[in-house]
Amino acid sequence: MTNYVLTVTCKSTRGIVAAITGFLAEKGCYIVDSSQFDDLDTGMFFMRLTFTSEEGATIEEIVSGFKAIEKQYGMVASFHDGAEKMKVLLMVSRFGHCLNDLLYRWKIGALPIDIVGVVSNHFDYQKVVVNHDIPFHHVNVTKANKPEAEARLMGIVEQSGAELIVLARYMQVLSDDICKKMSGRVINIHHSFLPSFKGANPYKQAFERGVKLIGATAHYVTADLDEGPIIEQDVARITHAQSAADYVSIGRDVESQVLARAIHAHIHHRVFINGNRTVVFPASPGSYASERMG
Repeated sequence: MTNYVLTVTCKSTRGIVAAITGFLAEKGCYIVDSSQFDDLDTGMFFMRLTFTSEEGATIEEIVSGFKAIEKQYGMVASFHDGAEKMKVLLMVSRFGHCLNDLLYRWKIGALPIDIVGVVSNHFDYQKVVVNHDIPFHHVNVTKANKPEAEARLMGIVEQSGAELIVLARYMQVLSDDICKKMSGRVINIHHSFLPSFKGANPYKQAFERGVKLIGATAHYVTADLDEGPIIEQDVARITHAQSAADYVSIGRDVESQVLARAIHAHIHHRVFINGNRTVVFPASPGSYASERMG
C-alpha cells in the first residue's frame, strides 16, 4: 500500500483543516497520520499528513483536484510518494565519522535515501566510498579556483539529480550563490560550542575551559555561516574525569546522531522553514519502521 505525504504552508485562517481532510475524504483517501502547527507569532500555518488512496482516486486526480484549495487559501502545497527515495549528495573533508555513520545507516536501510555520490576536497575516503559502489568526486578547492570548483560541484548536483546536499563535516564554506540556489536543500552539522570556541581544535578549547556539556547542531545552510534554521540538536554531559580525547570521541558520536536525525526528518518532509526557525513535526510512534519501508 502506497503512502503519500502532503505538506502545506499558508497564512493561518479558519477552515484549512476541514477543507483538506474533507477533500481527501471525498476522493476516497484514508488519512494515516496528521500533524499541524499554527504559529501565532508569524501567522503561518503548517501541516503534514500521510494518506493512502488504494480504493480512491489516483494521485494525479488528487493533485489536480487539490489546486482549487491551494488557490483558495494561498497555499504552498506538495505531494510526495512515500516509496520514492530522495537523491542525496554527501560532502566530506578529512573527518569521516559522519560519513561512515550515514553509509552504515544507508546500507542497513535505517536511512532510506539514494546516495548519488560523495564529493570531497581530499582523497581520504575515496576507497570507502567506491567500495560501497557510490560515485566519488574529488573537487579540489583553493582560494584561487573556488569559482571553478563550485561550478563543478553544481555540475555534479545537476548531473546526479541530487535533491539534498549533506555537508558531513565538509570544511569548506559554500558561496552565497550556492546557498541561494540550494536554499532549504543543504544540511550542515557542527559542534554546538559556537560562538565560544571558534577555529581549530574546538574540543580541546572546551576541555581547557572545563565545559560540562558537548552538543551538536544540524541546520540548513545559508549565507550566514553556521546560522541557518536549526533542524536538530542534542547534548552529552561531561565530567571532570574525561580527557580532551574523550571530548572529541563523545562529540563525534553526538554529531553523527544529530545529523542522521536531521536528514531523516528532511527526507520524510517533516521539516518546514519558518523564517529563521523551523517547524519539525515528530515521527509518530512506529513510524521509523514504516518510513524505512516506504
